[in-house]
Amino acid sequence: MGRRKIISIAGDLSSGKTTVTRLMQETLGYEIYRNGAYFRKLAAENGMSVTEFNVYVTDHPEIDRQIEQSAKEYAATHENLIIDARLGWYAVPESFKVYLRVDINEAARRAFHDPDRKETESFSTIEEQKEDLMKRFELENERYFSLYGIRKEDMSNYDFVLDTTNLTPEQVNEKIIEAYHNWLKEE
Repeated sequence: MGRRKIISIAGDLSSGKTTVTRLMQETLGYEIYRNGAYFRKLAAENGMSVTEFNVYVTDHPEIDRQIEQSAKEYAATHENLIIDARLGWYAVPESFKVYLRVDINEAARRAFHDPDRKETESFSTIEEQKEDLMKRFELENERYFSLYGIRKEDMSNYDFVLDTTNLTPEQVNEKIIEAYHNWLKEE
């Protein structure tokens, strides 16, 4: 039957998921499904920062379940798909599961200088950004374990793990595409 042509991209905050999924889309011609964009939209609609919304969602698990369920449902009827979601690997276990890592200092630098984050993340220094990233990481880990009994930071959940700290987005794209094509051949 063959493997499904679905790639799920998870990773550390500011590891380059959004940038690399755009490059992958250009390379493969696949559609992108983004849970994070939906989460940020909900945060903004509720007048909250992403971190504040993370805390809010802890007391409203139905929001988290709805977000993850939407990825699962979408993937059930689509191929040639890239899922950019923290738990995409969990929602769509038959996907090629990728995790991108990044050094926390580099992550904070990237996030601080990312203009797309300014609406829901506004910090005066890179150090404040770093503290927020670490807090969000912990909040997500606690929430996902409480809701689903899983640990997203357990690298055995993934087919391919890559540290993006010292790589260009183009290099990350090439490495993922190569690993993906090898995975498709394995069966």
